[in-house]
Amino acid sequence: MRSISLYFIFFCSLVTAGFASEVDSIPSVRKVKDILIYQDSLYYSSFPSIAKLPGGEYLLAFRRAPNRRIFGESGNDHVDPNSYLVTLRSTDGESWPKEPSLLYAHPFGGSQDPCLLLKRDGTLLCTSYGWAFLRPKRIEQLNPAQLKVTDNAVFLGGYTLHSKDNGYTWSEANYPPSPSVEVRRDALGQSLPAYNRGALWESQAGVLFWAVAVAEDTAHLSRTSAHLLTSNNAGQSWKYASPIAHDSVVAFNETSLYETPNGDLVAFLRTANLGGQAAIARSTDGGKSFSAWQSMGFQGYPQHALRLPNNQVLLTYGYRTEPYGIRARILNAECTDFATAPEIILREDGGGSDLGYPWSVLLDEKYVLVVYYFNQDNGLRHIAGTILEIE
Repeated sequence: MRSISLYFIFFCSLVTAGFASEVDSIPSVRKVKDILIYQDSLYYSSFPSIAKLPGGEYLLAFRRAPNRRIFGESGNDHVDPNSYLVTLRSTDGESWPKEPSLLYAHPFGGSQDPCLLLKRDGTLLCTSYGWAFLRPKRIEQLNPAQLKVTDNAVFLGGYTLHSKDNGYTWSEANYPPSPSVEVRRDALGQSLPAYNRGALWESQAGVLFWAVAVAEDTAHLSRTSAHLLTSNNAGQSWKYASPIAHDSVVAFNETSLYETPNGDLVAFLRTANLGGQAAIARSTDGGKSFSAWQSMGFQGYPQHALRLPNNQVLLTYGYRTEPYGIRARILNAECTDFATAPEIILREDGGGSDLGYPWSVLLDEKYVLVVYYFNQDNGLRHIAGTILEIE
C-alpha cells in the first residue's frame, strides 16, 4: 500500500488533468483503513453487496462456495454446484461476526452475486442467478440456446428474493420474465429468466429499475446487451421498458443503475471486447429510452454508484489489471464529468485479477464503507472493505 495519502493522489491527478482550479468544488478523500470482513480457509467468498437497514444496522450479502483446494483440486472458479448466498450483520460497519447466516441455497444448483436493495417501504429485495450441473449424457443433448458456462454447468438465469424483517427470513425464489428479445433457454429448457449483477434503483415515485443482460443472437450467445425492466409493485413482477446498450461487437453486462437529482437514469456498464473499458448510457425520460452508449475512457469494472451527502457520486470499481486493486472517482451530481474526474486508488495490493466488485454505503454524513472481494498473493478470496472519510 502506498504511504502517500489518497488526498495527495487526488490533488496530483487534478493538476495533471488540468483541473486544479476545481479542487475546492470536489470533496477531499482520506483513506481511514482497510478492514478484513470475512475470511475462512474452507471457503471461497466473493461478490458482496451491502445495505444500511432502517435501524442503522448493516447487512452484507455475498456468495460463498467450498474452497476446492481442500479436496485436492487445483483451484476455484466462479461456477460451483455448492455456491450459495449468505449474510453478515454489523452495527458499525467495521466489526463483523465470524460466522455468516444462510440467505438462500438454490435447490437446482449454485447461486451467484446477491444484489441487495433496501426499498423505501423498508423491505429488502435481493437479486441473484445461478447454474444447474447436469450429467454428461444430458449435456450432449442440450439445445444450443441452453448456454453451457462450463463443461457440465448450464445457466439457470435469475431470480429474486424478498424480506420483510431486515433480512432474517426470505421469501421463496421468484423468477422474473424473460425479455422478449432474449433467445436463450434455461437448464429446464424454458425461456431464460431475467438476470444481472449490479445495483437496482428505486425512484422517488417507487418505481424499481433493473438493468438485465440479454442475448439477442443465437449465433453469439455470449455477446449480451443491456435492457431495462421496471416494477411498480416493489419487485413482485416486472415489465420490459427499453434497450439500454447494444452493439454488434461490444458486449454489455453487470450494469448498475443510478438516478441523478435532475431525474436522469444513468447506467454504468461492464463491457467485453472494449479493452476492459467501462461504458455509460443515460436516459432523460424515466427509462423509456437511452442515448447511445459511450466509453468512459478508463478501465475498471463492475461499477457501483453511491450518492454522497453533497449529491456528488462516489463511483467505485475493481481494477483487474496490474497493479490489481480497487479504485474510485468522484463524479458531479449529474455524472457528466466521468471523462475528467480523477482516479483515486483505494487499494493496489491485490494478488491477481480475481477481485473487486465493490459496493458502497454511507456510515454517516462523513464516512463511507466500500466492500469488495479481494485476494493477496493470489491467495484465497475473501470479503474486505475500505473506510473512507469524505470532507
